[in-house]
Amino acid sequence: MIYTCTMNPAIDLFTEFEQFSPFVVNRSNFEDYQANGKAINISFMLKKLNIDSTATGFLGGFTGKYIEEELVRNSIDVNFIKVDGITRINTFIRSGELEYKAVNKGPEINQNAQEALLKYIKTFTNEDMLFVSGSLPKGVKDDIFVTIAKLSQEQGFSLVLDISSERLIDCLPYHPYLIKPNDEELAHLLGVSKLESEQELVKAAQQLLDKGAERILVSRGEKGALYVDEKHVLWTTAPKGKVVNTACAGDTMLAVFVGKLIQTGDLEEALIYATAAGSSTAFTAGLSNLEDIPLLRKQIQLKRGSYK
Repeated sequence: MIYTCTMNPAIDLFTEFEQFSPFVVNRSNFEDYQANGKAINISFMLKKLNIDSTATGFLGGFTGKYIEEELVRNSIDVNFIKVDGITRINTFIRSGELEYKAVNKGPEINQNAQEALLKYIKTFTNEDMLFVSGSLPKGVKDDIFVTIAKLSQEQGFSLVLDISSERLIDCLPYHPYLIKPNDEELAHLLGVSKLESEQELVKAAQQLLDKGAERILVSRGEKGALYVDEKHVLWTTAPKGKVVNTACAGDTMLAVFVGKLIQTGDLEEALIYATAAGSSTAFTAGLSNLEDIPLLRKQIQLKRGSYK
């Protein structure tokens, strides 16, 4: 079974305005509400590939109920820890070429809820895979990522991490199946301001492999993606299109990459398809429906590299 864990989910409100000005009433010409959260997006995208998963994490209030209902409506199993307070609502505003992101903190999660989530994760076995993705809510320390990584080694389940926490480094000795930093996060993890060249990116990824990661997928936005493991270095370019929403593109890429890898075992095909899917999401207000993948993938070039 595949599980996805979103500890700080949200309802995302996407709006578009012809002009967005301060101190006046701005009326939108488009709006869309979506049950969201990075790992929740992964469950949605896996379902589009006909891959089942169970979504877990923390939910509270009427917004949490809406998110749970949307997952169930899409035939996704749920097992969330219910908490006091109201799951957050984030707002993404598009005006011309500008995009504004208003991201809220959400409710505080008490220790009992955290222990309940960890108790649930302890039931996973070596036949399972867990995606842990996104930010942490109030009250949850990033030590929890290391605790989950330890559990993955003890229980034998495959762990996929897409987190911006510096504690990611401390998770690597427990050999996560896959980590997905973007190029900026990769640089930050290694204490450098920027990774300029392809060679620098590959060497940085190699350092994380040496620390214990089994696979690394680097999302690079309009530049495409980089994949590195002990035997492969693969690059993809990104297709061109009008960017509408950058919020969920990385989640889409990650879900589709792992999903296609599970379905086909073809690493190169999975990376190309995932790059196209991530771009497809960036070109629409919500998550990609995958219908434009055949067209987008024609624009993608794949390059094989090496560590040297």
